[in-house]
Amino acid sequence: MLTYILALAVGLGSLAIYLAAFFFPEIHRKNDFIWSGVGLFYALVLWVFAQRITGGLLLGHVASVALLYWFGWQTLSLRQQVTPKAQQTQVPSAETVKTAIEEQVTKLSLSSKLAQLQKGFSNTFAGAKQRVQQTVSEKTPFTPKPEITSSAPTKKSLVEIIDERTSIPKQPTESKTESVPEAIPPHPPSPEVVEAEKEGSGE
Repeated sequence: MLTYILALAVGLGSLAIYLAAFFFPEIHRKNDFIWSGVGLFYALVLWVFAQRITGGLLLGHVASVALLYWFGWQTLSLRQQVTPKAQQTQVPSAETVKTAIEEQVTKLSLSSKLAQLQKGFSNTFAGAKQRVQQTVSEKTPFTPKPEITSSAPTKKSLVEIIDERTSIPKQPTESKTESVPEAIPPHPPSPEVVEAEKEGSGE
């Protein structure tokens, strides 16, 4: 297991020497590409023969990898010190990096992250619940409620009542002979006047 870790360390160190040409061109030299290739080959050999390297041989490789790291760091730092200040790539200082990290931490505080996470979960669960309700309502067929039989008269709707009114046939009216009373004037004449009138008409 330790041999695989050594192989990864050597490979990453070799890649760092290779990539230094793009990020720090003032400390790069022409032969660094060759030495980074040699370091990658060494990492490959360590990876392939990791099962066979044990005991004292493993300790020797650990020492050699530590020596390579120390030598590479010393070489790169010496190249940067030799380079004039005007040609050096500006690297942010430790204080600048610290303040930038603190600003990011305050922006992304734990409480705001938890609030955003809780809001996201609630939105997700609400959407899932709504989708489940929609699918359940689509799948369950409509079953009408059973009619309740009771002795109470059922209410009829307004339309039915109107229809019944219009559809009821009119019953024929029976012709009844009513006795019409004789017209009696408001102030009837006295009976003597009526008798005198009859006698006069009889003559």
